[in-house]
Amino acid sequence: MRRRDFVKGVAAAVIGAGFAGAGFASKAFARWIEPYALTPDDYSDYIRTYLDKMRHYDEPHKEDIFVDERRYPVFTSCVQRLDRLERTAGGGQFQLLALDEALSTAHDYSRVGEFPKAELDLLENIFYFDATLYGFYDQKHMKNISDRVPVAETVKVPHSGIYLYGGLPHETYQRIKHDIGDRVILTSGVRGVMKQFYLFLRKAYDHAGNLSLASRSLAPPGYSFHGISDFDIGQVGLGDGNFTPRFAITEVYRKLKELDYLNLRYPLDNMLGVRYEPWHIKVNWRA
Repeated sequence: MRRRDFVKGVAAAVIGAGFAGAGFASKAFARWIEPYALTPDDYSDYIRTYLDKMRHYDEPHKEDIFVDERRYPVFTSCVQRLDRLERTAGGGQFQLLALDEALSTAHDYSRVGEFPKAELDLLENIFYFDATLYGFYDQKHMKNISDRVPVAETVKVPHSGIYLYGGLPHETYQRIKHDIGDRVILTSGVRGVMKQFYLFLRKAYDHAGNLSLASRSLAPPGYSFHGISDFDIGQVGLGDGNFTPRFAITEVYRKLKELDYLNLRYPLDNMLGVRYEPWHIKVNWRA
């Protein structure tokens, strides 16, 4: 499917009608990029507020942007369709799925159902929205909603169902596995646009449509380094705790630190609008 031209004017449309709280967030970001305009006390207050958000990333804050009530039914139906799409495509394939493949699968399988125009509009709004308004300040890697993962450049890691990019990302994981042993596991690798849509929107859905809260834990679609290089690791038996600060007190984490593998993408108290992620391995191959 040829993607519709939606870029022109999308920011004004979203801010004007699509999300709640964008005006406040825009002012907050303007203050962030112009600290010289603040008094020392104002700047200190801003930093304290920012760090409080990062340390309480799963709680709502007054500046947060939510899905507008008028769009909430469409938002809900879109998240539910992505749920069905993931189950139908299968977890491994879904990691690599591009928009055109997602639309084709939805068309071919009635249990998924085609994406109606309202849901496609919502996805495009989300993708092209300026993530700094959420409070997310990292760079964007996939510029178009139709961008694809170069599947020929990926490697499926045996016994994991997870893909990594070949070359340095895969080699880095292999070295970690060799040096640390069977207690270390790969928890997340390559994520295409649709996988990141699903994770980001599902997180927002689980928190009453809070898109800012979602962005503190999961990069908005197009912004994730999982799309170009990075991966996550954990310790066997820790389960969901591998995606919490609990991972930083595990034996696997201690060995990663001792062996100098902790080149973290999002260290403690980073200024990118992202929570501390001790499990997220930064690979400077593509980025």
